[in-house]
Order: sequence, then C-alpha cells, then structure tokens
Amino acid sequence: MKKIKVLIIDDSALVRQMLSSALALTNDLVVVGTAMDPLIARDMIKQLNPDVLTLDVEMPKMDGISFLSNLMRLRPMPVVMVSTMTTKGSEITFDALELGAVDYIPKPNATLKGDLTAFTLEVQEKVRAAASAHVRPLSDTKRSRARKRNLLLSNDSKIQKVFDYIVAIGASTGGTEAIKDVLLDLPASSPPIVMTQHIPPGFSASYAHRLDKTCSIRVVEATQNQPINAGTAYLAPGGQHLSIQRSGGQYICKLDEKSKVNRHRPSVDVLFDSVIKSAKAKAIGVLLTGMGDDGAGGLLRMRQAGCYTVAQDEATSVVWGMPGSAVSLEANDDLLPLDKIAPKLMKHPSANKADTHFSNRQ
Repeated sequence: MKKIKVLIIDDSALVRQMLSSALALTNDLVVVGTAMDPLIARDMIKQLNPDVLTLDVEMPKMDGISFLSNLMRLRPMPVVMVSTMTTKGSEITFDALELGAVDYIPKPNATLKGDLTAFTLEVQEKVRAAASAHVRPLSDTKRSRARKRNLLLSNDSKIQKVFDYIVAIGASTGGTEAIKDVLLDLPASSPPIVMTQHIPPGFSASYAHRLDKTCSIRVVEATQNQPINAGTAYLAPGGQHLSIQRSGGQYICKLDEKSKVNRHRPSVDVLFDSVIKSAKAKAIGVLLTGMGDDGAGGLLRMRQAGCYTVAQDEATSVVWGMPGSAVSLEANDDLLPLDKIAPKLMKHPSANKADTHFSNRQ
C-alpha cells in the first residue's frame, strides 16, 4: 500500500508534535517532514514531494495565506489549513478555502485534552480526504469568482416571486466554496433555502455573514424558531442540528444539540429527514461535495417521499464522498455539475400545487 506523504508547516513546536503524533497512528499516512515557516517549507516541498500539506495560518516571515496563494498558482496541491478558533482565524480560513485549500482543522489548544481522540480522528480523516481531492489552479478559481460577480450584478432584486417549496442543501469537505457558488448563481428573489455544512462552532456565524455580503440572496445563521421566508438561506450553526418544523402556515427553524448523527452535528440527514416530515414532496434536496456519507440516506428518503433530488457530479466535487454515496444508493434524480444546480433550484416539478407559500418577508 502506497503511503500518503504529509508535510507539516507550523510555527508551534507543540502543534507540529500533535499533528505528527496523530498521523503516526495510521498505516497509510506518513509525515515526511515538518517546517516552522513557509520559507523552510518551500525547499522541503521540492525535496520531499509531499502529497498533502498541513499549513498554519499565522506564521513569522510569511503568513499562510501569502504562501498558499503562491503555492496554488505555481504548484497546486492538497492543503489542509490549521486554524485558530477566533473571528480573525475563521475569516482567514475562508480566505484560504477561496484560494483552493481543501479543508481546515481547528487548531488544538490547552483545553483540548478531553477531545484528543476526536482531534486525532479529524486530522487523519481530513488529510486522507485531501490526498484524493480535486485541486484546481488558482487562476481557475479567480476566473470562476469573476464570472460569479458579473452574474451577481445582473440579478434583478426588484422582482418579487412566491414559492411553494423549500430547498435543503447538505455539504462537507469543499462545501463552503460549493455552497457559495450555488448561492451566487441565485437572484435575490429565490425559494427559501436551509443548509447544513459540516462546520465547527465559531466558524458558522462568520461564514454566513461572509455569504450574506457576497450574494444577492440573504444568508443568515439560523436561530431557534426563526420563520423561514423566500429570498433567505438559513445555515445550521456549528455544533447544532438544524431541522424545520411547520407551525400553522409557517415553517420555522429548530435547533438542538442532540447526539451526533453519522458522527456529525450538524448532520445533513437530520435536516433532510425534517424536510420530509414537514414539507413532504414540496422540497428539493441537494447533496454537494463532502467526505463520508452523511446526507446520502436522507437524500434517498427525500426521493422516495416524492421530492426532487440532486447530487453534485464527481468532476466538480472537491471530494465525491457524500454525493458519490447518494449516487450509489440511487438517491438522486439528477447528477449535475456545480454551475448547473442553481437553475434547478428556481423551479420545482410540482410548483403552484401546495397550500403553503413562501414570501420575501424579512
């Protein structure tokens, strides 16, 4: 079995040791080197030819974002960011994902001792997934963003529409950028959207705010009992399951901290199953790029309940785990590239036949 070669770049000796120890416990991952700053790492990449980098965000001599930008332009390769659990850390992390980083790991701290097993498993899984990820050159990413901005400017936010269905989206690895791409393709007057992205606490609010500033559709981090309206996308908070519930003629967001499902909280399956229960067939289910199989079973149940279902295709997925699992279950009506998904969300096979209608009330 060919081992996955990993180079660790971090200015903290403790973090380098913790990452090395976590990867040393596997049979398929091997740390070929560690570097305390990007300048040292540049030569080590040439010498060691690693398959995956773990990269600290804040370092002396050259910060992680500057290094990543150069790397993805000159030698694109899978990178997993190691990020601090702060507002600044989350913003920089999303900058890194825009530049082409595959995923991120919250940086361990002095209070981690009780969660060391979870941290170890997360490091192993994310590095392993990154090794098989589809990495795109930075130039392609920039062209995509320019295309989205042009489309965004052409959206007519003055048009008000009424929708009688709800859209549920699930994603994981690569999903922060995939969700953004889908939402950027939507006008301000869009069906209501509920979203579960595997994301830790402390990152979801920043992510929702970032999307809201960029997209025509309104994007918020969901709150307990929040009414669900058209023209708004509701993101599950990190560490909490998001589901929907019908209250009279209005759908509302429900949050809870019950046990993890498929090892995740928030879980895509929890969201999808709640949509089936509350909206019946008046919904569209979408499963985007992600590691594992969370959401695949839920998407199948949505299809069996009469919902229209979509899985992102392999070519445009960073990691084709979740949508690939859905396809293997025959859970999807359509298999679409990322840029073809948004148009499908603007229509529903049984539109105008339901009792509940969503307006753009804020």
